[in-house]
Amino acid sequence: MIIVGRLRTVWHNRAVRLPNLRTLPRAALLALLACATCAAPLHAQAPPLTVTDAWVRATPGAAVAAAYMTLHNAGARALRIVAVRSSAAGHAMIHETRLENGQSVMRPREPLDIPAGATVTLAPEGLHVMLTSLVRPLAVGEQVPLELLLEGGARVAVSARVRPLNAE
Repeated sequence: MIIVGRLRTVWHNRAVRLPNLRTLPRAALLALLACATCAAPLHAQAPPLTVTDAWVRATPGAAVAAAYMTLHNAGARALRIVAVRSSAAGHAMIHETRLENGQSVMRPREPLDIPAGATVTLAPEGLHVMLTSLVRPLAVGEQVPLELLLEGGARVAVSARVRPLNAE
C-alpha cells in the first residue's frame, strides 16, 4: 500500500522522504548537461585522411592479393593507421617489401604513421595492404572494399578496383 503525503511516502511500512519538487527540474537539467558534455558530438568530423587511386592487382588462382593506394593527411596532426579490414579477405594487413642483402623481404608494417600534411604512397615493391585468405578469386574490374582503422577509433572506407596482373 502506498500513501502519499506532503513530505513522506509510506511504502511497505517504511517512511520514505520525497524529493523537493522545486529542485527536481534543476537537478534533471544539470544531469542532462553533464551527460551531453561527456558524449561524443553528434556530427563527428571525418578524419582528414584522403585516399586516392586505390587498386588491387588480380592474382588468378592465388588466395592472396595486394592493394595499393595514395594516402594524404590534410590535417594538422599526424594520423596512425592501426589496422586494415576487408570483407573480401580473411585477413588484411599493411606490409612493406624491401631489398635487403640483394633479396626482396616482406614484413608487417602496422601501425603506419602519416605525418601532418604528408602523402604516403602504397605501391608495388614497397608499402601495400596484403590481403590473405581471399573469400573468392578477384576479377578484373570489380571493386574490393577496404576499411582503414585509425588510432582513436575513426575509420576510412576505401573501394579498390581490381586491375590486371601486369598493372603497375
